[in-house]
Amino acid sequence: MSAEPNGGWEKIFDGKSLDGWTTTDGKPPGKGWKVEDGNLILDGEGGNLVSEKDYSSFELEWEWKISEGGNNGVKYWVTAVDGKSWLGIEYQMIDDKRHPDGLRGGSHTTASIYDIKEVAKDKPLNPPGDWNSSRVIVRDGKIQHFLNGQVVCEADTTTEEWKKMIAASKFKKLQGFAPGKGRIMLTDHGDKCWFRNIRIRNL
Repeated sequence: MSAEPNGGWEKIFDGKSLDGWTTTDGKPPGKGWKVEDGNLILDGEGGNLVSEKDYSSFELEWEWKISEGGNNGVKYWVTAVDGKSWLGIEYQMIDDKRHPDGLRGGSHTTASIYDIKEVAKDKPLNPPGDWNSSRVIVRDGKIQHFLNGQVVCEADTTTEEWKKMIAASKFKKLQGFAPGKGRIMLTDHGDKCWFRNIRIRNL
């Protein structure tokens, strides 16, 4: 990872290596993760990757594309929930029109707060094989998901409404889920995916 003087941004993918990323058990990334021409590519079994640092209030930006029918995601506030599974809030990245989970619609489509809150129906999504630009802003517990420059999903984790959404989600029985601070995770759902220009700054 390398610090940038402009605006406090920090590259958490340097475009050359997998420095700063490990699997959840602290081991080096699996062979499915590789770096080519400034892109971080998942092609084969690689495992979930987590950042070295924890983040609470932050702005995270990245570009990505997926294969046709593919599924992936970026998670934040990732911790070892119940001392076991590493989980967090997920920015969903999926082929909305071909992947079975994407076809469920609502909070399972691209840029949603996965399984918690659905995304705007007029979101500007580019198709599989084309690059998309995403951003997550988290400030004092308030979340915004951007897709290609547009705010498409928002939530406030300090409210009763958030508690109700969690209670209606698959995370309802998990003690300590999304505690307000945690690591960034690049997930492995078994499909080919590309990332580039990943950077973050504390707010």
